[in-house]
Amino acid sequence: MMRIENKPVKSILREYGVRLKKRLGQNVLHDEETLSKVVRAAQLNKDDLVIEVGAGVGILTQRLAHLAEKVVAIELDDRLCAILRERLAELNNVEIIQADILKVNLKNVLDPFRNSFLTGLEPLDIQSPTASIKVVANLPYYITTPIIMHLLKQKSIIQLLAIMVQKEVAERIVAEPGNKQYGALSIACQYHCEVELIAWVSKRAFFPEPKVDSALVRMIVWKGPRARVEDEDFFFSLVRASFGQRRKMLENALYANLGFGREKLRRHLKEAGIDGRRRAETLSIEEFARLSNTLAR
Repeated sequence: MMRIENKPVKSILREYGVRLKKRLGQNVLHDEETLSKVVRAAQLNKDDLVIEVGAGVGILTQRLAHLAEKVVAIELDDRLCAILRERLAELNNVEIIQADILKVNLKNVLDPFRNSFLTGLEPLDIQSPTASIKVVANLPYYITTPIIMHLLKQKSIIQLLAIMVQKEVAERIVAEPGNKQYGALSIACQYHCEVELIAWVSKRAFFPEPKVDSALVRMIVWKGPRARVEDEDFFFSLVRASFGQRRKMLENALYANLGFGREKLRRHLKEAGIDGRRRAETLSIEEFARLSNTLAR
């Protein structure tokens, strides 16, 4: 196994004549302590397959490869892919794919490893010695939420996500009902996963230094649904409608955004045991599920 190289990001980029693109949100994580936290958050064992989103120049990739069975590094920038292929050439357990993660079907990408990692395509117990598929990512700020939602749609083959996101996004992901940060993103993440804030990360941990701080979040995919929902698409439509005008009372927000008449809304709110004068940010996932099931009928 190749020794982990502690070469400064600036030196690597200078060596290859590459400048990072601000429009692509390219900020490379280089702080040693933070890199170690990311690796620990992924809870890796020697049987795991890791999908790394946004591999950059391979600093984190090397550490992942030393602990996992296989690392599939997905990087959009062809210049960085060239650096990755040259710098990581000695690592025979790293596969580099140039692609836009928002257009990637993970089942297709991982098909060559199906026998080892995709048996049954069901979420596995994260504590089990059986091989797991885990996502590790330093997500670009400008498309963080779309990437998270894209990955969650493919949750059937993922057991864990360890993701670096903007501090504000992390606060929304882990927010509980009653918190002003609680919203549609909170519910989407917590419906699919057990979420945990692992660490706040200073902007100084990246090169080039972004304008805001970040946070490391771990998301462990639930084996079963967090709440019983009869129509998942309608459930999330209801959630989005409820937070569409979050300062309004729930009844008014749903009337404005969902297309149900007042009387029908009041009847079903009462049936679900929910006061329409409440605001959306006070409802738990279970309460949204109960209201969704009542309205969907």
